[in-house]
Amino acid sequence: MVILQLSSSNPVNPQAKHSILEWAHSRRKHLSTFSSFCLPSLSISNSQQPQHPMSSFPQVNQSVAAIVFGDGSESRLYPLTKRRSEGAIPIGANYRIVDAVISNCINSNINKIYALTQYNSTSLNSHLSRAYTGLGLGKDGFVEVIAAYQSPEDQGWFQGTADAMRRCLWVMEEYPVSEFLVLPGHHLYRMDYQKLVNAHRSSQADITIAALNSIRDQDPGLGILKVNSLNEVTEFDVKSERAVQSSQAFNENRYRELSSMGIYLVNRDIMSKSLNKYFPEANEFGTEVIPGAISTGMKVQAYEFDGYWEDMSSIAAFYQANMECIKRLDMGYNFYDKDAPIYTMPRYLPPTTVTDAVITESVVGDGCILNRCKIKGTVVGMRTTIREKAIIEDSVIMGSDIYQKNYIQKSGKDQKGMLIPIGIGDETHIKKAIVDKNARIGRNVMIINKDNVQECNREADGYIISGGIVVVLESAVIPDGSIL
Repeated sequence: MVILQLSSSNPVNPQAKHSILEWAHSRRKHLSTFSSFCLPSLSISNSQQPQHPMSSFPQVNQSVAAIVFGDGSESRLYPLTKRRSEGAIPIGANYRIVDAVISNCINSNINKIYALTQYNSTSLNSHLSRAYTGLGLGKDGFVEVIAAYQSPEDQGWFQGTADAMRRCLWVMEEYPVSEFLVLPGHHLYRMDYQKLVNAHRSSQADITIAALNSIRDQDPGLGILKVNSLNEVTEFDVKSERAVQSSQAFNENRYRELSSMGIYLVNRDIMSKSLNKYFPEANEFGTEVIPGAISTGMKVQAYEFDGYWEDMSSIAAFYQANMECIKRLDMGYNFYDKDAPIYTMPRYLPPTTVTDAVITESVVGDGCILNRCKIKGTVVGMRTTIREKAIIEDSVIMGSDIYQKNYIQKSGKDQKGMLIPIGIGDETHIKKAIVDKNARIGRNVMIINKDNVQECNREADGYIISGGIVVVLESAVIPDGSIL
């Protein structure tokens, strides 16, 4: 394990470091004095909302703003991200991945949400703008998309999460919030952020990091936290080949290791000073600002989360998350939680039409047309058309953006093949595959990976294989009789 240090190109101003320590000490003293005058905790409830403690702190919907990031420039879910960001990838038949994060905010009574986007952001920007206009956000709530921009002061694009927030603070500081909640927009989990906010305020922390109470294989950029008995983060580490050795050393010194979830709750003044004064050259918040904050004496706390969480670290992880939503296992993400529903864009599609089809252990989205086919253990996305005698097993079919009428496209490399409409053709067999949107799969096609290939790049032919899973690209044309 390598303990991350700020590079020489991004030094902390020595005078600023001294002022941080003095400021942090005086702030804790002030908060400690203030807390002795706080009113006793009360609780209120009604038929519409779950119980939450009521204290002298301002209400969450008035005092916390969320900052949601679509994803970075290097996606681990390619080719699903060839024309979209990770947050915009369809999941669970009717949703996008980002819907889980925005729904967490709405269900946690956080109604001021800024979405900072840059890479392949057209689909994500459109979805957020159309899906959450006034939905469950109250009188003053909003989801505001802030796309990467250039200005006379900043000629380049966003260089990272810290750079993006620094350049957008002039927008995000419009409302007098107390904290900013920084969220990756492409992770799948359900969390009550009010509990995180309460823990942050009770500990009088400057920054609180949500973390898993175990070490797992995840995006190494999220890092590992070294936490003492008071849940204070003493070090932020980036995973490496030395992770096992470092873990043993931590345990011997009575410290614990927690996996960062990339979720940060930051006091407003700390956010502004960290980005503009103390670390003005930092590009990444998690790997530069957070270690700098710890080294300069800010109080950084860990908030342990023990629920389901998936960071979509690979095609296999995305596939497994979809399969778990079919089985509705306790270990997977629950799309059916009535107390914390997942919101998305209303599409006003007709009901799915099923004609003599056999469907078992599957999830079917709205507006599908399923004709005399067999479907087992599969997620079938919106507007999917599956034709006669087709067999679909253990797969993710993302569906279509349109209903195709008389529009057709020729297949084959020389464009002289048969005409293939959007959807899955007669007598086609698909097993353990992901079929992206608007794909045109002909008749008698076999997508079964019969040779059990683990990795294969046939993007020019409309598909790849990753971790043994065949991925058919968006709008790909697979000619009749093909065997993949």
